[in-house]
Amino acid sequence: MPPAAATVPDEAEGEEEADPGPRAGAPAGGARAAGAAALLTAVLFCLATALSRSHPFGPVTRNVVDLGQQYLPYHAYWRSLLLGETHGDAFLNWNSGFGSGFLGDIGTYLSSPAGLLVVFFPADRIELALYVVTAVKITAAGAAMALLLLRLRPGPRPVAAVLGTAYALSGWTLNFGSTVPMWLDGLVALPLLCLVGEWARTGRRPVLGPLVVALAWTANFYTAYMATLGAAVVLAVRLLTAEETATARRRLAGALRAARGVLIGVGLAAPLVAVVFLGTKTADPTPEVTFAPVAWTEVLARFLPATASTSSPALFVGTPALALALTLPFNRAVAPRVRAALTAAVVLVTLSLQWEPTHLLWHAGASPNGVPYRQAFVLCGLLLIAAWFSVAGGVPRPAALLGGGALLGALAWTARGSADVDRWTFPAFGAAALLALVAALLALTASRAGRALPVLAASGSGRVLSALAVVLLVAAQGGEAVVTGKRIEERQRSEVAWSPRTGPWHEAVAREAARADAWPRHRTDPGEVPGGNDALLVGGQGAEYYSSLTSEATSRTLVSLGFGSYAKGRHPVTLDNPVTDALFSVGTRIRSRPTEPVRRDAPPRAAVTVTTTPVPPLVTVRPSPRPAGPAGDSAFARQERLLGASVYERPAPRRTGRVLTARCPAGSQVWFWAPEYRGTAALAGEEPVRFDGRPPAVTAPMGALGTAPDSGEVRVDLGPEGEVRLPREPVGCLARARLDAAVDRLTATGATRVSTTGHTVTAELPPGSTGVAVLAAPRISGWRCAAGDAELRPARAYEGLVAVPLDGRADTVRCSFRPPGLRLGGAVGAAALLALVATGALHRGRTRG
Repeated sequence: MPPAAATVPDEAEGEEEADPGPRAGAPAGGARAAGAAALLTAVLFCLATALSRSHPFGPVTRNVVDLGQQYLPYHAYWRSLLLGETHGDAFLNWNSGFGSGFLGDIGTYLSSPAGLLVVFFPADRIELALYVVTAVKITAAGAAMALLLLRLRPGPRPVAAVLGTAYALSGWTLNFGSTVPMWLDGLVALPLLCLVGEWARTGRRPVLGPLVVALAWTANFYTAYMATLGAAVVLAVRLLTAEETATARRRLAGALRAARGVLIGVGLAAPLVAVVFLGTKTADPTPEVTFAPVAWTEVLARFLPATASTSSPALFVGTPALALALTLPFNRAVAPRVRAALTAAVVLVTLSLQWEPTHLLWHAGASPNGVPYRQAFVLCGLLLIAAWFSVAGGVPRPAALLGGGALLGALAWTARGSADVDRWTFPAFGAAALLALVAALLALTASRAGRALPVLAASGSGRVLSALAVVLLVAAQGGEAVVTGKRIEERQRSEVAWSPRTGPWHEAVAREAARADAWPRHRTDPGEVPGGNDALLVGGQGAEYYSSLTSEATSRTLVSLGFGSYAKGRHPVTLDNPVTDALFSVGTRIRSRPTEPVRRDAPPRAAVTVTTTPVPPLVTVRPSPRPAGPAGDSAFARQERLLGASVYERPAPRRTGRVLTARCPAGSQVWFWAPEYRGTAALAGEEPVRFDGRPPAVTAPMGALGTAPDSGEVRVDLGPEGEVRLPREPVGCLARARLDAAVDRLTATGATRVSTTGHTVTAELPPGSTGVAVLAAPRISGWRCAAGDAELRPARAYEGLVAVPLDGRADTVRCSFRPPGLRLGGAVGAAALLALVATGALHRGRTRG
């Protein structure tokens, strides 16, 4: 730690730190501190993973919740797309949701520069690739924070490196960011945007600043927005306290330059941000969430090590770093206005976490589903900036240390009863506090010996004491971070949903999907594999799709046809049903089942079968006007209307207690559809089939119960879990002969040839075709179609699918997908680029003048 501030004469109190700004040599020192922070961060993060026995340093899966169901499959598909191995392109993903927009998903999950690293890993090492991407982002955040601290104020480089690591391995990172890797781009963005604010405040780098803003907003605009608000708070503090902006005129000029840089930077990112923004407007809506702040006891507990929760803000930054931040209000060696401004900023941001209007401001106007305190990393950054200003000029005086220690003790005492406190919390807290105290005493002793901490090359006892102080500080801060990371990983695995590691099961399905691929002649559905977004991970073209941008059109269309869904509609899943296979041209279906128990500590194995059946082509022709279809609003009736044929008998079953009875044609296949039902349903003499409807979060797909007996008497035994919720037509009896006839008819009148590119479809039709050409893809926003040589226009819809009217004169149809918002974003981006060029030219002219 640095020499004691007690060495400053009393008459200099508060004057030495009106904020002198950076001094000569800071860039080189900053680079060394950033490198040290990066190295320390990487080592500690990997050590925490290893001690928790998590992959890649152990056998246990890291794929908890959406890490396994969303982010891992998306990075696997991203790798394939970058290497040119997919049927789709950056505009359209043919693998998921029977055709879904992809540019918005790129902007939501994949646009970070670090994500490009996946191309350097083989396909069967995608988990390792994602771990490396995660580690690189966390490491970059530590380096960026260390660089920022030295830019804000000169001070001891080793301490800057340790505080940079404290930021990178905060509780927010370990509890949320490491399992939601795209949020980590906001963690990197905060110190970088604070640097942009410094450049704007001092009138430097007017071109680089907007480019950094654009990079941050492109990498992940959601957390970049939060980081921008946080950087604005830091800039406000600097404008009020720094010498270079001591007048109102300079403050206003600095603020205007910063605003200009942000506007230009966001404008440059608009081609991607606009697509994501409009994608959220057409996404399947989730139920509104009303923010309910947690008790302050729970908030205070999250400053402590080894605490974990998804419902409270993760604020751990390490006991030594927190103690230094708490000394700031008492540190009279820091100028009063700096103390007041930084302390006020920390207090106000902390309060803003708990007040609904500011909660909504932090989250862009909408309280999120899931983690409600996603902005907590900003407060972590502010705490470390406060710690730096308190320690940069020297070890705080004993009075300040006592004041900070008293606040720290009161915080820990108040939080002792929190449910988030772990058995490791107070042992780790006590050990770190003790080590930090010893480090402070050693640094004070070294200062009396006349040895400054940064000058470790000096000889004598001061040099040794300073080095020991650094070692103890690293041990305290690093040890606590490792314990926290280890315990959070272990608790997450035991408390939340998880997916097994990728391995033989996924590889076997991927091989079969590649072997059977006949796109665009027909689709290959990979079926269900562990996790989610199966087709992104193993290939094929199925219904499975999990995204924050899942279109409402996709979700509503598929659920109405009997498909199931998770995540309140944003995760439609595959349906193994011959009618929907015909409707969506699924000619090859892969089925797999585990051959051993699925475990956390080993990749699963499975038996895989492949079945190919005749199905209509991807583009079919339907009559117009549309013939009257079967009445009713059941999934069976909707399937028949879209198919254009009656293939089910839909009896009106009688319910007696937990038994349904109905009559079906002998030999027909009995299907059960009850999207809100949770429990089992069993046809007499058959194994029970489980249904898991839990509205509004989970919609149960329809399921096959077995074959109707020769008598035609069907008895379905229900084993409900809770209230029984059944639709009016829960039973459908499928006649395969009727379905085969409908398939033959649609094949005969459908496209004779279908070709596709990344985001276009062209179909050749039988001469004289009239009615409506229907593309077996949900009619999501962005589809434009035309018959023959006509101009492309927004596609029409036919029972939720893409449709093109035919008048008998055209023998081809073509459709193209353009992400909504791309043209608007492109125009804004072009204007921003012109503004950037003009800004650079003006700055160069002034510099020369």
